[in-house]
Amino acid sequence: MAVVTRTGRTGLLWALGGLLGGVAALLALHVLPPTNEISPVRRTISEYALSDNKWLFDAAIVLIAASSAVGFVELWRRRAHVPTAVLGAIWTLSLLTVVLFTKNDWSVGPSTGGMIHRYASVAAFLSLPLAVLLAAGRAFPAHPAWRWATRTCGALSLLWFSTIVIGALNMLTGGQPWWRFVPLGLVERLIAGSAVAGLALLILGLLHLDRRPLPTSP
Repeated sequence: MAVVTRTGRTGLLWALGGLLGGVAALLALHVLPPTNEISPVRRTISEYALSDNKWLFDAAIVLIAASSAVGFVELWRRRAHVPTAVLGAIWTLSLLTVVLFTKNDWSVGPSTGGMIHRYASVAAFLSLPLAVLLAAGRAFPAHPAWRWATRTCGALSLLWFSTIVIGALNMLTGGQPWWRFVPLGLVERLIAGSAVAGLALLILGLLHLDRRPLPTSP
């Protein structure tokens, strides 16, 4: 492992704190009016961006994006791995795109920005769990417990995403619309929650491995 500095550990702590802060802000949207009236089972997370609490949604997503970027930079410094870095960049940029382009307001109709939002959401939902799966082996080659806990989160995220894929295939064969095939809001939250939990475990694991005495100044 590369030599770890206090600055590097501070970066990991900021990344973890920011990640947890962003998640806490998103959870607050579930209980604060008027977004507490939005069903977390049937309505997607981006639905909050169509409400008066859009500012809180945007702030939470930007905080998660920035914290993720710091976390992936610190991971790169310790276990440089191009595929993980690329997937981490896609995740971060996709989150920022989600903020820049609000989801479709279906009471008005589809829009170009809304479609960009949808594609960015798909990219985000796929890139983070894949990054977590790839990074786990690089970050914890000699620590199977950390490695498998992290990989489990990534695998669960992709498993939940697969239910949407099944819904889309079912729709193509004449079944009901894919967004009604599953409780979309709940599934989306499970996809994102599992993947972010995997990223948090990556950061926690790196902090755990970095706990060693550093040279003191004379």
